[in-house]
Amino acid sequence: MSSNRISLQPPRGMRDFYPADMALREKIFGAWREAARIFGFTPYDACVVENLDLLKRKAGEEIVDQIYAFKDKRGRELALRPEMTPTLARMVAARGASLSLPLKWHTIAQCFRYERMTRGRKREHYQWNLDVIGEDSVGAEIEIVGAAVHALSLLGLDASRVKVHYSSRALLGELFETLGISRDHHPATFLALDKRGKEDDASIARLLSEEGLDQQTIQRVFELLRISSLDDAISRLGNDSPAAARLLSFVQAAVPAGLADILDFDISVVRGLAYYTGIVFEAFDVDREFRAIFGGGRYDNLLEEIGGAAMTGVGLGFGDVVIAEILAAQETGAIAARPFDVAVSFMQEAQRSAAAGLAARLRSESLSVDLALKHEKARSFFSRAGGGLYREAVYIGPDDVERGKARVKDLSTRAEREITL
Repeated sequence: MSSNRISLQPPRGMRDFYPADMALREKIFGAWREAARIFGFTPYDACVVENLDLLKRKAGEEIVDQIYAFKDKRGRELALRPEMTPTLARMVAARGASLSLPLKWHTIAQCFRYERMTRGRKREHYQWNLDVIGEDSVGAEIEIVGAAVHALSLLGLDASRVKVHYSSRALLGELFETLGISRDHHPATFLALDKRGKEDDASIARLLSEEGLDQQTIQRVFELLRISSLDDAISRLGNDSPAAARLLSFVQAAVPAGLADILDFDISVVRGLAYYTGIVFEAFDVDREFRAIFGGGRYDNLLEEIGGAAMTGVGLGFGDVVIAEILAAQETGAIAARPFDVAVSFMQEAQRSAAAGLAARLRSESLSVDLALKHEKARSFFSRAGGGLYREAVYIGPDDVERGKARVKDLSTRAEREITL
């Protein structure tokens, strides 16, 4: 008998959101949407099922082992989207010249990855994506980071709690070339170095060796990662470095944008996704107790690689899992759901019409109203309404209908006022 019992748990790595859980999620989503509005990003969305060929072209055949891939009934190869950037690139490439550049788009997308779960990583998550397409200046990076930092501030996190670590793929590439590492080896070297903190240096060295780097070069790569300041990196490259000049422009632009205090140069930030080409960034809590809060950077070739016109872009992904863990850790109690404005109930079936009419009128005034579905006793109604979900309550009895007025009780102060029925 027990072997036929259906599990009541969600699939491994997935989540259910009960009403109490939605309070925290809505707080996060609200901050994302408000920051996007403040910074002038236009919302968009797309289908959650993507063509597998698009993902393979972006990430290689090995992506199939890391995602939920399947064939539909006609044999077409599809996948649940693991991230939003390839889909965005497809959408922009499909419209091409009809779009007015630069684009500033944002979305909150549910994404899926079939991978090993750790703290801060699940097989399903929501991710706020910000992208600026078609802008070469560092103003794109500043706008993206500024919007994300504003969202953090709306959630109560400032430079004393979070730092945005930044570096540049191009800068690190120039440093690699000083070591004699050819450009052909750069993507695999970036990918290996991105695993630092998740794997020990011996494992990283083994990956670099498999890529063809000799032991002396591997040692010098690790020495590069001990560079602690942008000035130190520039001193190794000289004043003619294009990547260093761009990073200096980024740092200078951050000052009037109010970002200087939250930015930290960190040469170890490389980002694991292969399409990044320029400045990259990741945000962490100052104690580094949690995984990255958000991350992103500039990508110059992605649209062209999937068949679109050559077009540069800057993107950021800000997931809900890590920020939810951080907010839950700092809250002293459960995050309360936003209360409804009014609860309306009635004593007898004869008062249903009056209660429904009052509810309809209040709703027409844009108030949120919970109308009782059947008559109930006053004690039962006020016990239910007093649980924190409502600001005010109206209970209608036969005397109220006869008078044409009812009492509205403020559930926090217990003060009462009259309202016409």
